[in-house]
Amino acid sequence: MTLDRRLNAFRPDLAEASLRGKVEAERFVEGSKAQIAIPVIALRPKPDLASGIDTELLMGEEVTVFERSNGWCWVKSLADDYVGYLPESAIKEGAAAATHIVIPQRTFLYPEPELRKPHAAILSMGSRIRVTGTAEARGNHYVVLEDGTAIFAKHVQPIGHDDGGDYVDVALRFLETPYLWGGRSGLGIDCSGLVQLALAMTGRAAPRDTDMQAAGLGEPIAREELKRGDFVFWKGHVAVMEDSETIIHANGHTMTVARENFAAAVERIGWLYEQPNGYRRFVG
Repeated sequence: MTLDRRLNAFRPDLAEASLRGKVEAERFVEGSKAQIAIPVIALRPKPDLASGIDTELLMGEEVTVFERSNGWCWVKSLADDYVGYLPESAIKEGAAAATHIVIPQRTFLYPEPELRKPHAAILSMGSRIRVTGTAEARGNHYVVLEDGTAIFAKHVQPIGHDDGGDYVDVALRFLETPYLWGGRSGLGIDCSGLVQLALAMTGRAAPRDTDMQAAGLGEPIAREELKRGDFVFWKGHVAVMEDSETIIHANGHTMTVARENFAAAVERIGWLYEQPNGYRRFVG
């Protein structure tokens, strides 16, 4: 069996310890835990800024670090097991666990609890922060982070307090967001990133890439059964049904997250996946 390099950390010289006996490598390591320390960072298949982007990791998300070399880290995301390289400057070790998660499409991180101050960063939905206090200024309530920076309090919620709500509503918040290959944030997102993030914000786990989602996300259904919340797959593309006739998808046609008539999209794009993976319904 050939292991998927996207989900398994192995090279001839080094591999994650859990793969001992499954792959050949000179060394096996457990790795060490770290957090993403900047708003968003690309995860690449090679330690090279000219290399393509596989996916992105967000502020506060956790990774296992297997190697540090020449300013790069070889890591695995704890959220979805994705493996790749990112700059060493993008992570920090020994940080306390995050307590809250950003819930709008994006929000501003201010240097202090004051909306008239120039913002220090833009954080995407799904970013994780550690709240250490609260503050009020000009009638607005803020949460305060360890370094004194602040976020509008209504833009975060405690981690784990999701309500299992409507992930279609979450996806709709991204309408008109620019399409970005490998993107997974409110600044730019791709089709499978939109599906994964929308599900995650309602407490539902999903794999990262379209082929993974088509193979294992929920259960197959027939085309005539399609309704709100179901997923439709083309080879290399996924959309979520807003209703029985309309899809929402991040796409390279409009270069945005957009609504589109499902039948028109099928005619424009071409054939969907053959059953059983063309149409799927999330379970759980």
